[in-house]
Amino acid sequence: MIKKILFWLENSRLFSLPMTLLSWLVIFVYSLKSGGNVLNGLVALIGISCAHLATNLFDDYVDYKKLTDNSQKCKCAYIKDGKATLKDVLVVVIIYCAIACFTGLFLLLRCGFPVVVLALIGGIITLVYAKLSQNGLSEFAVGTAFGPLLFEGVYFVMTGKFSLVVFVLSLAVVMFTIGLLYVHTLLDFEGDMYAHKKTLVCRIGDKNVALKGVYIVYGLGYLFTLLLAFLLKNYFILLTFLLIPFVFDMYNSLKTFTCGDDVKEFYFRLLKARNLMVYYSLLITLFLLF
Repeated sequence: MIKKILFWLENSRLFSLPMTLLSWLVIFVYSLKSGGNVLNGLVALIGISCAHLATNLFDDYVDYKKLTDNSQKCKCAYIKDGKATLKDVLVVVIIYCAIACFTGLFLLLRCGFPVVVLALIGGIITLVYAKLSQNGLSEFAVGTAFGPLLFEGVYFVMTGKFSLVVFVLSLAVVMFTIGLLYVHTLLDFEGDMYAHKKTLVCRIGDKNVALKGVYIVYGLGYLFTLLLAFLLKNYFILLTFLLIPFVFDMYNSLKTFTCGDDVKEFYFRLLKARNLMVYYSLLITLFLLF
């Protein structure tokens, strides 16, 4: 049973869960400073994490039907190798969604009707993410789900209110999450173009031009960080600018990647974007304590 659980966690792309955990940690710490409810915050984490893993797995369910020979070797490998069927994938997606629904019901009883609206928006994004991704809207979906929705949602269930500062905080942090997604679609560019997918990178059409988007995404992240520092009058937050060299390093690494390379080369570059998001989230969490 444990091996089976670990199998599904791995293929639900557990490695991407830090984008949920760390985004949650940022707003959890900020909410605690406002006297937030710890139990509600922890329950929200469970629901958000399950919704995230469900989205990853359902994306595989949809993508597998359109895989091409030019797709990444690691894409849906567990299905291609016969270790799981599409039916198995769908069952696990339903289990994830059921857990997320139970946490939503718990928070509804404790926090009131706004939880329904927040959960409904999150549920819709989970179900339609694969379609949004194929139409160049994955960045918008991730930006909404892991930005204002997650931050304002956690802040509300912990404190019973919404906040403009939290909204700006969410935009600063989520740009680093969007950066991770954008890098992922850059790495998948050739396979996605061959499959006629319409990710934002594919809509741009030229990989070299799309690469410049890395600077735009992270540039916006630092713009919102600057605004946040002035709103909170907390200038320790500006120390996150020390991470800017990591953006340049990642950009140069992406320039040397060729689709179809060894899986390790794919993940080596993807993890650069993930690690940048991790470092930024941890630093801003620390500085929010001041």
